[in-house]
Amino acid sequence: MKIVTLDPFDQPTPAELRGAVLAIGNFDAVHRGHQALLEVARKRANDLGRPFGILTFEPHPRRVFRPDDAPFRVTPYAAKLERFQAARAEIVFILPFNWTIAHLQADAFIDNILRKALGAEFLVMGSDFRFGQNRSGSVETLREAGFKCTVVDPLKDAQNAVYSATRVRGLLQSGHIDEANALLGWDWEIIGTVVKGDQRGRELGYPTANVALGETIHPAYGVYATWVRIDGEANWHKAATNIGIRPMFESKIALVEAHLLDFSRDIYGKTLHIRVVKKIRDEEKFAGLAALMAQIAHDCAQVRSLLEG
Repeated sequence: MKIVTLDPFDQPTPAELRGAVLAIGNFDAVHRGHQALLEVARKRANDLGRPFGILTFEPHPRRVFRPDDAPFRVTPYAAKLERFQAARAEIVFILPFNWTIAHLQADAFIDNILRKALGAEFLVMGSDFRFGQNRSGSVETLREAGFKCTVVDPLKDAQNAVYSATRVRGLLQSGHIDEANALLGWDWEIIGTVVKGDQRGRELGYPTANVALGETIHPAYGVYATWVRIDGEANWHKAATNIGIRPMFESKIALVEAHLLDFSRDIYGKTLHIRVVKKIRDEEKFAGLAALMAQIAHDCAQVRSLLEG
């Protein structure tokens, strides 16, 4: 999968990357509805004998328009690329979203980005897709401009509810990870670099790999059963992972702390992929270290049973 960061006002992309069938959207969460749309685009590209490409925006436009919002992304950049790879995209075009792009009129977006930069002709998008300043451009705008557009209606579940990133966010924030994963069609994943902590876990006999949440949405704070993979390695390791502010130690910064079971290597500076399977309890403050250690031992046993079962 090729990843191309666009500079639409500089020069067009190389000839071999132009003319792909493009799925267009933010695609935060890359949930089952997004996956259905991407599969339509892939099949359309295959039928036409063209590459299957995705045009997406980084950062998410909401980060530009509402910079003071709390972290909200289900799939920050690295996680989103993983899902695009799983969807068998051949090319991913990243359009850096900034105020210049936000203020482009719809016709300028068409001319500068879709035509000049990408040489696009065949487009696939959701029925609610909008583009251009004040969301002035629509599917009809694109069709009037001569593009061949395939519109994919929202996918609904058995209860007739639409798959959406908003639903996924709500489930993550309420701790219903298994339900969120059902909407996603994959286990929600946090990706980050292991940083030095205060060594509390090691002192208690349960060393942790600490990862900052960054722009990733904060799920309900608590202890989770997770699978952890070190970037560049194939094996997944069982882990009891605390996500939160550690009220026992009066921390104010939310952190992901993964205790990998049956594991003792030094992995500082490594990138971890943490797949979150199920919440097993809320975060809480204990009467003392002995009570905390007893609870951690119980958590580890519960995680082992859950992931081995």
